[in-house]
Amino acid sequence: MRTISLAGAALLALAGCASVGPEQGAADVARLVQERTGATPRLAPAGSDGQALAQEIDALLAQPVSMDGAVRIALLNHPGLQATYWEVGVAQADLAQAARLRNPSFGFSRLSGGGERELERSVGLDLAGLLTMPLRQRMEARRFDAARLAVAGAIERHALETRKAWVEAVAAQQSLAYARQVNASAEAAAELMGRMTKAGNASQLDLARERAAYAETSAAVLRATRSFEGARENLTRHLGLWGARAAYALPERLPELPAAPHELARIEQAALERRLDVQAARLSAGHLASDLGLTRTTRFVNVLDIGWHDKRERGEDGGSARADGYEVSLELPLFDWGGARVARAEAVYMQAVQRVADTAVTARSEARERYLGYRASYDLARHYRDEVVPLRKKIADETLLRYNGMLASPFELLLDAREQAQAVSAYIEALKEFWLADTALEGALGGRIEASKVPADSQQAHRHQEHQHHRHHEHRQHQEQKEAKEHRP
Repeated sequence: MRTISLAGAALLALAGCASVGPEQGAADVARLVQERTGATPRLAPAGSDGQALAQEIDALLAQPVSMDGAVRIALLNHPGLQATYWEVGVAQADLAQAARLRNPSFGFSRLSGGGERELERSVGLDLAGLLTMPLRQRMEARRFDAARLAVAGAIERHALETRKAWVEAVAAQQSLAYARQVNASAEAAAELMGRMTKAGNASQLDLARERAAYAETSAAVLRATRSFEGARENLTRHLGLWGARAAYALPERLPELPAAPHELARIEQAALERRLDVQAARLSAGHLASDLGLTRTTRFVNVLDIGWHDKRERGEDGGSARADGYEVSLELPLFDWGGARVARAEAVYMQAVQRVADTAVTARSEARERYLGYRASYDLARHYRDEVVPLRKKIADETLLRYNGMLASPFELLLDAREQAQAVSAYIEALKEFWLADTALEGALGGRIEASKVPADSQQAHRHQEHQHHRHHEHRQHQEQKEAKEHRP
């Protein structure tokens, strides 16, 4: 039995050599996040390395923060995200712990009395832990993989939320700037109307209307200011900034619409293959199945210890007696045969299987919904950009020409200016909704949308749609010219 004890001690020494640092797990998570977001998270170090990271963040803040720059800052700087990142280190430590045996026990007792003395020594080793170590290592390895996916998913979600916060903040800033322009124009119009009223060229009713319009634009500026301050503060929270760093600058405008929307095929399959929550649900069901197997293996053997005992006795005459042997303790399954634990494990596993199915159904539906919303948002923003705003600008320009030629009243000019302002504001809102839909689509597909080749039938349908749109536009121009000729004096 001494040989068994020495072998157990050797296994314990070898198990203690396993690494427990978070570097490997953190690198795996960083790779997953980089593939999906384009930004690489890093654990916040201390000392000089921490200063280098702070300098990198300050360099990103020294210029107007772009959408990708905001994601990089959040992944490097947000303390809550860093706390989540360290979950990988916890899981890796549990994995290393699974490769270690329980420390051996050493017992020593000395009894004396009546002229006799008894010495007893024992060394115990957890034999059950040694036998089940491979199973426990496999279980913890699967749990580590699940934790790795969960942490990567949390970081990816924070990156997407940061993108949304950036879009909302920049859109709010752009809307505020345009609201101030409209307010300045309304103020000038009210002053003009006041001078016209004094000259007798306008009534008090006209003056009241312009002053009311100016008051409404002033209220719009206040609302836009409130929205911008809230959106900016939301972005600041996602970036994890405070103090002097919170005074960062943002671009003046949202990015323009891309030349064409993404044409994606097999979006449901892409969601099932790339989404981390689907992969995590599958791994969870897998390690629960392994747990069920381990439960069946140890349903009868709950506590199994093996050890070596050395007992010596010394009598009154000074003589001593020595006895060697071993001891095995085994829990007898008289009252609990483990059936309830096995039934519970099976129920939990079937529950996990249904959750995998539910996650897959949800992923498919979200992919379809987000893609339809993305295309609709693109079409709406393009419609405002290519149709509504140019037409409103043309109307305003033509009215200004007529006003300069004394063919239109200043009231028509002011009315067209207000309608043009409403169209521009609606376009800014539509552009914001498009970029939010673009971010939501990336979240539903499990990462950035790569430029994919459009199938031939999809290309043909797209060309047919563009051809129909062009024909409709020519027909409308022809009708407008015909009506103009008919109404020409």
